Amino acid sequence: MSTLHKIIYKILVPIIIMNAIKRILGIVWLAIAALAGYFGIFQFGLPKLATGKQEDLVFGIIILFVLMPIIVGGLAVFGVYALQNEYADEA
Repeated sequence: MSTLHKIIYKILVPIIIMNAIKRILGIVWLAIAALAGYFGIFQFGLPKLATGKQEDLVFGIIILFVLMPIIVGGLAVFGVYALQNEYADEA
């Protein structure tokens, strides 16, 4: 292998590996978004709405209609962009 090939290999291989890691982490982000959505709705939001107390009702509404769209939407956007290779380094 010539010196030029060695230099190119040292530069390109880490970039290729990092891009693969970013795509795998896209799946992880989407899984975390699904888990956060499930726990946010079924463990935190709906039980608070079902109690009937005013402070729990306000907290449940904030979780369901403010926090959950922000959290799940943000994680899902990062996951989809990572799967679409939007964060790839140009080689």
